[in-house]
Amino acid sequence: MAFKFQGFDFLNLDATFTEDEILVRRTARDFVEDNLIPIIEECFRTARFPRELVPMMGELGFFGANLEGYGCAGMSNVEYGLVMQELERGDSGLRSFASVQSALVMYPIYTFGSEEQKQRWLPGLAAGKKIGCFGLTEPGFGSNPGGMTTTARKAGDEYILNGEKMWITSGNVADIAVVWAKVENEDNRVRGFLVETDRPGFRADEVHGKWSLRASVTSGLSLQDVHIPAANLLAGTGGLKSPLMCLNQARYGISWGAIGAAMACYDTALQYAQTRKQFHNQPIASHQLIQEKLVWMASEISKAQLLSLQVGRLKDAGTVGHQHISMAKRNNVWMALECARMARDILGANGITEDYPIMRHMMNLESVKTYEGTHDIHALVLGQHLTGIAAY
Repeated sequence: MAFKFQGFDFLNLDATFTEDEILVRRTARDFVEDNLIPIIEECFRTARFPRELVPMMGELGFFGANLEGYGCAGMSNVEYGLVMQELERGDSGLRSFASVQSALVMYPIYTFGSEEQKQRWLPGLAAGKKIGCFGLTEPGFGSNPGGMTTTARKAGDEYILNGEKMWITSGNVADIAVVWAKVENEDNRVRGFLVETDRPGFRADEVHGKWSLRASVTSGLSLQDVHIPAANLLAGTGGLKSPLMCLNQARYGISWGAIGAAMACYDTALQYAQTRKQFHNQPIASHQLIQEKLVWMASEISKAQLLSLQVGRLKDAGTVGHQHISMAKRNNVWMALECARMARDILGANGITEDYPIMRHMMNLESVKTYEGTHDIHALVLGQHLTGIAAY
Protein backbone atom coordinates (compact mmCIF):
# COMPACT_ATOMS: atom_id res chain seq x y z
CA MET A 1 0.00 0.00 0.00
CA ALA A 2 1.13 3.54 -0.73
CA PHE A 3 0.83 6.32 1.82
CA LYS A 4 -0.39 9.87 1.21
CA PHE A 5 2.49 12.29 1.76
CA GLN A 6 2.04 14.20 5.03
CA GLY A 7 4.70 16.86 4.52
CA PHE A 8 7.76 17.47 6.65
CA ASP A 9 8.66 20.66 8.53
CA PHE A 10 10.22 19.80 11.88
CA LEU A 11 11.79 23.26 12.30
CA ASN A 12 8.68 25.19 11.22
CA LEU A 13 10.47 26.66 8.23
CA ASP A 14 7.11 27.49 6.73
CA ALA A 15 6.99 30.43 9.14
CA THR A 16 10.04 31.89 7.36
CA PHE A 17 8.70 31.41 3.83
CA THR A 18 6.85 34.15 2.01
CA GLU A 19 3.29 33.65 0.81
CA ASP A 20 4.60 33.31 -2.74
CA GLU A 21 7.05 30.61 -1.69
CA ILE A 22 4.30 28.65 0.06
CA LEU A 23 2.04 29.04 -3.00
CA VAL A 24 4.74 27.86 -5.39
CA ARG A 25 5.44 24.80 -3.26
CA ARG A 26 1.75 24.00 -2.97
CA THR A 27 1.32 24.28 -6.73
CA ALA A 28 4.24 21.95 -7.40
CA ARG A 29 3.14 19.54 -4.66
CA ASP A 30 -0.39 19.34 -6.06
CA PHE A 31 0.97 18.77 -9.56
CA VAL A 32 3.12 15.88 -8.35
CA GLU A 33 0.34 14.30 -6.27
CA ASP A 34 -2.29 14.59 -8.99
CA ASN A 35 -0.26 13.84 -12.10
CA LEU A 36 3.05 12.11 -11.36
CA ILE A 37 2.45 9.86 -8.37
CA PRO A 38 -0.36 7.89 -10.07
CA ILE A 39 1.86 6.95 -13.05
CA ILE A 40 5.44 7.01 -11.85
CA GLU A 41 5.76 3.34 -10.89
CA GLU A 42 4.52 2.30 -14.32
CA CYS A 43 6.91 4.76 -15.96
CA PHE A 44 9.84 3.45 -13.91
CA ARG A 45 8.94 -0.19 -14.53
CA THR A 46 8.65 0.26 -18.30
CA ALA A 47 11.45 2.86 -18.62
CA ARG A 48 8.98 5.41 -20.01
CA PHE A 49 9.51 9.16 -19.86
CA PRO A 50 6.14 10.78 -19.00
CA ARG A 51 6.31 13.29 -21.83
CA GLU A 52 2.61 14.01 -21.49
CA LEU A 53 3.40 16.02 -18.35
CA VAL A 54 5.75 18.43 -20.12
CA PRO A 55 3.12 20.89 -21.47
CA MET A 56 1.48 21.09 -18.05
CA MET A 57 4.83 21.80 -16.40
CA GLY A 58 5.34 24.57 -18.94
CA GLU A 59 1.96 26.08 -18.16
CA LEU A 60 2.80 26.06 -14.45
CA GLY A 61 6.06 27.92 -15.09
CA PHE A 62 8.43 25.15 -13.95
CA PHE A 63 10.91 25.60 -16.83
CA GLY A 64 13.42 28.42 -16.47
CA ALA A 65 11.40 29.37 -13.42
CA ASN A 66 14.05 31.68 -11.96
CA LEU A 67 14.68 33.55 -15.22
CA GLU A 68 13.05 36.85 -16.18
CA GLY A 69 11.11 37.54 -19.36
CA TYR A 70 10.74 35.40 -22.51
CA GLY A 71 7.74 33.62 -21.01
CA CYS A 72 9.61 32.60 -17.84
CA ALA A 73 7.97 32.79 -14.42
CA GLY A 74 10.56 35.06 -12.78
CA MET A 75 10.54 33.12 -9.51
CA SER A 76 13.09 33.67 -6.78
CA ASN A 77 15.80 31.04 -6.41
CA VAL A 78 14.15 29.76 -3.24
CA GLU A 79 10.85 29.33 -5.07
CA TYR A 80 12.66 27.53 -7.87
CA GLY A 81 14.31 25.28 -5.29
CA LEU A 82 10.97 24.38 -3.77
CA VAL A 83 9.70 23.35 -7.21
CA MET A 84 12.73 21.08 -7.62
CA GLN A 85 12.12 19.63 -4.16
CA GLU A 86 8.57 18.65 -5.00
CA LEU A 87 9.40 17.28 -8.44
CA GLU A 88 12.07 14.98 -7.01
CA ARG A 89 9.79 13.93 -4.20
CA GLY A 90 7.85 12.45 -7.09
CA ASP A 91 10.86 11.14 -9.00
CA SER A 92 14.45 12.16 -9.70
CA GLY A 93 13.93 11.55 -13.41
CA LEU A 94 11.31 14.26 -13.83
CA ARG A 95 13.30 16.68 -11.71
CA SER A 96 16.37 15.91 -13.85
CA PHE A 97 14.39 16.73 -16.97
CA ALA A 98 13.28 20.06 -15.48
CA SER A 99 16.82 20.82 -14.27
CA VAL A 100 18.33 20.24 -17.69
CA GLN A 101 15.63 22.21 -19.47
CA SER A 102 16.03 25.11 -17.03
CA ALA A 103 19.61 25.27 -15.79
CA LEU A 104 21.53 23.62 -18.62
CA VAL A 105 19.62 24.75 -21.71
CA MET A 106 17.62 27.89 -20.95
CA TYR A 107 20.20 29.39 -18.57
CA PRO A 108 23.13 29.31 -21.07
CA ILE A 109 20.93 30.78 -23.82
CA TYR A 110 19.71 33.44 -21.37
CA THR A 111 23.21 34.20 -20.05
CA PHE A 112 25.46 33.77 -23.07
CA GLY A 113 23.13 34.03 -26.05
CA SER A 114 22.23 36.85 -28.40
CA GLU A 115 18.85 38.55 -28.26
CA GLU A 116 17.91 36.73 -31.44
CA GLN A 117 18.79 33.37 -29.88
CA LYS A 118 16.80 34.21 -26.74
CA GLN A 119 13.73 35.25 -28.71
CA ARG A 120 13.93 32.18 -30.91
CA TRP A 121 14.33 29.52 -28.22
CA LEU A 122 13.40 30.66 -24.71
CA PRO A 123 9.62 31.11 -25.07
CA GLY A 124 9.18 27.65 -26.60
CA LEU A 125 11.45 26.03 -24.01
CA ALA A 126 9.62 27.82 -21.18
CA ALA A 127 6.27 26.57 -22.46
CA GLY A 128 7.52 23.02 -22.92
CA LYS A 129 6.83 23.23 -26.65
CA LYS A 130 10.55 22.76 -27.30
CA ILE A 131 12.91 20.46 -25.44
CA GLY A 132 16.64 20.90 -25.00
CA CYS A 133 19.66 18.89 -23.90
CA PHE A 134 23.18 19.76 -22.67
CA GLY A 135 26.19 18.10 -24.28
CA LEU A 136 29.30 18.36 -22.10
CA THR A 137 30.17 14.91 -20.73
CA GLU A 138 31.93 12.52 -23.11
CA PRO A 139 32.51 8.76 -23.06
CA GLY A 140 36.07 9.30 -21.85
CA PHE A 141 35.66 12.51 -19.84
CA GLY A 142 33.22 12.99 -16.97
CA SER A 143 34.86 14.52 -13.91
CA ASN A 144 37.48 16.13 -16.16
CA PRO A 145 35.39 17.97 -18.78
CA GLY A 146 38.46 19.95 -19.85
CA GLY A 147 39.74 16.80 -21.53
CA MET A 148 36.90 16.82 -24.05
CA THR A 149 37.75 15.83 -27.60
CA THR A 150 34.71 17.31 -29.36
CA THR A 151 35.87 20.00 -31.78
CA ALA A 152 34.44 22.91 -33.72
CA ARG A 153 36.14 24.41 -36.73
CA LYS A 154 35.25 27.78 -38.21
CA ALA A 155 34.75 27.61 -41.97
CA GLY A 156 33.47 30.82 -43.51
CA ASP A 157 30.11 31.65 -42.00
CA GLU A 158 29.74 28.17 -40.47
CA TYR A 159 31.13 25.97 -37.73
CA ILE A 160 31.69 22.26 -38.32
CA LEU A 161 31.35 20.08 -35.21
CA ASN A 162 32.73 16.60 -34.62
CA GLY A 163 32.66 14.51 -31.46
CA GLU A 164 30.78 12.27 -29.07
CA LYS A 165 28.82 13.09 -25.92
CA MET A 166 27.50 10.63 -23.34
CA TRP A 167 24.98 10.42 -20.48
CA ILE A 168 22.92 13.24 -21.97
CA THR A 169 19.51 13.73 -20.39
CA SER A 170 16.71 14.28 -22.97
CA GLY A 171 19.03 13.73 -25.93
CA ASN A 172 16.56 11.57 -27.84
CA VAL A 173 13.62 13.94 -27.36
CA ALA A 174 15.47 17.25 -27.74
CA ASP A 175 14.87 19.85 -30.43
CA ILE A 176 18.03 21.78 -29.54
CA ALA A 177 21.34 20.70 -28.04
CA VAL A 178 23.72 23.01 -26.20
CA VAL A 179 27.00 21.42 -27.27
CA TRP A 180 30.39 22.31 -25.80
CA ALA A 181 33.42 21.95 -28.03
CA LYS A 182 37.01 23.09 -28.40
CA VAL A 183 37.36 25.57 -31.25
CA GLU A 184 40.36 24.64 -33.39
CA ASN A 185 40.66 28.17 -34.77
CA GLU A 186 40.82 29.63 -31.24
CA ASP A 187 43.61 27.59 -29.64
CA ASN A 188 41.08 24.93 -28.53
CA ARG A 189 39.11 27.36 -26.43
CA VAL A 190 35.87 25.83 -25.09
CA ARG A 191 32.76 27.45 -26.56
CA GLY A 192 29.04 26.67 -26.51
CA PHE A 193 26.97 26.06 -29.65
CA LEU A 194 23.27 25.68 -30.34
CA VAL A 195 22.81 22.61 -32.51
CA GLU A 196 19.39 21.80 -33.90
CA THR A 197 18.97 18.06 -33.56
CA ASP A 198 17.57 17.60 -37.08
CA ARG A 199 20.82 18.74 -38.71
CA PRO A 200 22.62 16.21 -40.94
CA GLY A 201 25.33 14.37 -39.06
CA PHE A 202 23.67 14.71 -35.65
CA ARG A 203 22.51 11.47 -34.03
CA ALA A 204 21.13 10.63 -30.58
CA ASP A 205 21.10 7.02 -29.36
CA GLU A 206 19.14 6.22 -26.24
CA VAL A 207 20.92 4.40 -23.41
CA HIS A 208 19.05 1.23 -22.46
CA GLY A 209 19.48 -1.18 -19.57
CA LYS A 210 19.55 1.48 -16.83
CA TRP A 211 18.58 0.50 -13.30
CA SER A 212 18.40 4.17 -12.29
CA LEU A 213 16.51 7.20 -13.64
CA ARG A 214 14.36 4.85 -15.69
CA ALA A 215 11.63 7.49 -16.12
CA SER A 216 14.16 9.82 -17.74
CA VAL A 217 15.64 9.73 -21.24
CA THR A 218 19.43 9.29 -21.30
CA SER A 219 21.34 9.39 -24.58
CA GLY A 220 24.66 9.36 -26.34
CA LEU A 221 25.18 12.08 -28.95
CA SER A 222 27.24 11.75 -32.10
CA LEU A 223 28.27 14.71 -34.24
CA GLN A 224 29.83 13.85 -37.58
CA ASP A 225 30.66 16.93 -39.65
CA VAL A 226 27.61 18.80 -38.36
CA HIS A 227 27.41 22.20 -40.07
CA ILE A 228 25.77 25.02 -38.13
CA PRO A 229 25.59 28.75 -38.90
CA ALA A 230 28.14 30.93 -37.14
CA ALA A 231 25.12 32.66 -35.60
CA ASN A 232 24.53 29.49 -33.53
CA LEU A 233 27.61 30.20 -31.44
CA LEU A 234 26.80 31.28 -27.90
CA ALA A 235 29.02 34.31 -28.24
CA GLY A 236 29.21 35.03 -24.52
CA THR A 237 30.90 31.71 -23.78
CA GLY A 238 34.64 31.38 -23.46
CA GLY A 239 36.60 28.72 -21.60
CA LEU A 240 35.51 25.98 -19.28
CA LYS A 241 34.09 28.50 -16.83
CA SER A 242 31.00 28.91 -19.01
CA PRO A 243 29.67 25.33 -18.80
CA LEU A 244 30.66 25.19 -15.14
CA MET A 245 28.45 28.22 -14.50
CA CYS A 246 25.57 26.25 -16.01
CA LEU A 247 26.36 23.23 -13.85
CA ASN A 248 26.28 25.42 -10.76
CA GLN A 249 22.69 26.36 -11.60
CA ALA A 250 21.78 22.68 -11.90
CA ARG A 251 23.61 21.64 -8.74
CA TYR A 252 21.69 24.21 -6.75
CA GLY A 253 18.40 22.69 -7.90
CA ILE A 254 19.69 19.20 -7.16
CA SER A 255 20.38 20.15 -3.55
CA TRP A 256 16.69 20.93 -3.13
CA GLY A 257 15.54 17.95 -5.17
CA ALA A 258 17.44 15.52 -2.96
CA ILE A 259 15.52 16.86 0.03
CA GLY A 260 12.30 15.93 -1.71
CA ALA A 261 13.45 12.34 -2.29
CA ALA A 262 14.55 12.09 1.34
CA MET A 263 11.22 13.45 2.55
CA ALA A 264 9.35 10.86 0.50
CA CYS A 265 11.44 8.04 1.97
CA TYR A 266 11.17 9.32 5.54
CA ASP A 267 7.43 9.89 5.37
CA THR A 268 6.85 6.42 3.93
CA ALA A 269 9.02 4.81 6.62
CA LEU A 270 7.31 6.76 9.41
CA GLN A 271 3.79 5.83 8.34
CA TYR A 272 4.82 2.23 7.72
CA ALA A 273 6.43 1.97 11.16
CA GLN A 274 3.30 3.36 12.80
CA THR A 275 1.06 0.76 11.14
CA ARG A 276 3.27 -2.34 10.85
CA LYS A 277 2.91 -4.52 13.97
CA GLN A 278 5.37 -7.10 15.30
CA PHE A 279 6.17 -8.54 18.75
CA HIS A 280 3.15 -8.43 21.08
CA ASN A 281 1.04 -6.72 18.39
CA GLN A 282 2.88 -3.42 18.83
CA PRO A 283 3.76 -1.03 15.96
CA ILE A 284 7.44 -1.28 15.10
CA ALA A 285 7.62 2.50 15.65
CA SER A 286 7.56 1.67 19.37
CA HIS A 287 10.99 0.03 19.17
CA GLN A 288 14.16 1.94 19.97
CA LEU A 289 16.12 0.93 16.87
CA ILE A 290 13.32 2.10 14.56
CA GLN A 291 12.96 5.39 16.40
CA GLU A 292 16.71 6.02 16.16
CA LYS A 293 16.54 5.65 12.37
CA LEU A 294 13.56 7.99 12.11
CA VAL A 295 15.31 10.54 14.32
CA TRP A 296 18.44 10.40 12.16
CA MET A 297 16.41 10.97 9.02
CA ALA A 298 14.38 13.82 10.50
CA SER A 299 17.52 15.51 11.81
CA GLU A 300 19.46 15.23 8.56
CA ILE A 301 16.54 16.37 6.42
CA SER A 302 16.10 19.39 8.68
CA LYS A 303 19.79 20.30 8.39
CA ALA A 304 19.63 19.87 4.62
CA GLN A 305 16.61 22.18 4.45
CA LEU A 306 18.53 24.86 6.33
CA LEU A 307 21.54 24.42 4.06
CA SER A 308 19.64 24.74 0.79
CA LEU A 309 17.48 27.55 2.11
CA GLN A 310 20.52 29.59 3.13
CA VAL A 311 22.24 28.91 -0.20
CA GLY A 312 19.03 29.99 -1.93
CA ARG A 313 18.90 33.21 0.07
CA LEU A 314 22.55 33.89 -0.80
CA LYS A 315 21.78 33.18 -4.45
CA ASP A 316 18.87 35.62 -4.42
CA ALA A 317 21.15 38.21 -2.80
CA GLY A 318 23.82 37.64 -5.46
CA THR A 319 26.42 36.58 -2.91
CA VAL A 320 26.48 32.79 -3.34
CA GLY A 321 29.78 31.07 -4.13
CA HIS A 322 30.28 27.86 -6.06
CA GLN A 323 31.64 26.31 -2.87
CA HIS A 324 28.31 26.90 -1.13
CA ILE A 325 26.48 25.08 -3.91
CA SER A 326 29.02 22.24 -3.87
CA MET A 327 28.48 21.73 -0.14
CA ALA A 328 24.70 21.70 -0.54
CA LYS A 329 24.73 19.27 -3.46
CA ARG A 330 27.26 16.95 -1.84
CA ASN A 331 25.68 16.87 1.60
CA ASN A 332 22.05 16.67 0.58
CA VAL A 333 22.38 13.90 -1.99
CA TRP A 334 24.46 11.82 0.42
CA MET A 335 21.85 12.45 3.11
CA ALA A 336 18.98 11.46 0.82
CA LEU A 337 20.67 8.22 -0.21
CA GLU A 338 21.25 7.30 3.43
CA CYS A 339 17.60 8.10 4.18
CA ALA A 340 16.51 5.80 1.35
CA ARG A 341 18.66 2.98 2.72
CA MET A 342 17.38 3.43 6.27
CA ALA A 343 13.80 3.62 5.07
CA ARG A 344 14.25 0.40 3.07
CA ASP A 345 15.61 -1.20 6.23
CA ILE A 346 12.51 -0.17 8.19
CA LEU A 347 10.19 -1.54 5.51
CA GLY A 348 12.06 -4.83 5.37
CA ALA A 349 11.18 -6.96 2.36
CA ASN A 350 8.31 -4.64 1.46
CA GLY A 351 10.88 -1.92 0.84
CA ILE A 352 12.10 -3.53 -2.36
CA THR A 353 8.67 -3.61 -4.04
CA GLU A 354 7.08 -0.97 -6.23
CA ASP A 355 4.21 -0.76 -3.76
CA TYR A 356 6.42 1.78 -2.01
CA PRO A 357 8.72 4.42 -3.54
CA ILE A 358 11.80 3.57 -1.46
CA MET A 359 13.81 1.37 -3.83
CA ARG A 360 13.01 3.59 -6.81
CA HIS A 361 14.34 6.63 -4.97
CA MET A 362 17.39 4.70 -3.80
CA MET A 363 18.33 3.61 -7.31
CA ASN A 364 17.71 7.10 -8.70
CA LEU A 365 19.83 8.73 -6.02
CA GLU A 366 22.79 6.53 -6.91
CA SER A 367 22.90 8.45 -10.20
CA VAL A 368 22.22 11.82 -8.60
CA LYS A 369 25.18 11.21 -6.29
CA THR A 370 27.37 10.83 -9.38
CA TYR A 371 26.16 13.40 -11.89
CA GLU A 372 26.75 17.16 -11.82
CA GLY A 373 30.00 16.46 -9.95
CA THR A 374 30.53 13.28 -7.95
CA HIS A 375 30.50 13.21 -4.16
CA ASP A 376 34.30 12.97 -4.13
CA ILE A 377 34.88 15.71 -6.69
CA HIS A 378 32.76 18.11 -4.66
CA ALA A 379 34.88 17.19 -1.63
CA LEU A 380 37.92 18.31 -3.62
CA VAL A 381 36.17 21.54 -4.67
CA LEU A 382 35.50 22.29 -1.01
CA GLY A 383 38.98 21.18 -0.01
CA GLN A 384 40.51 23.60 -2.49
CA HIS A 385 38.37 26.43 -1.14
CA LEU A 386 39.37 25.67 2.45
CA THR A 387 43.08 25.14 1.90
CA GLY A 388 43.81 27.12 -1.24
CA ILE A 389 45.38 23.98 -2.72
CA ALA A 390 43.88 22.11 -5.66
CA ALA A 391 44.12 18.33 -5.18
CA TYR A 392 42.89 17.41 -8.67
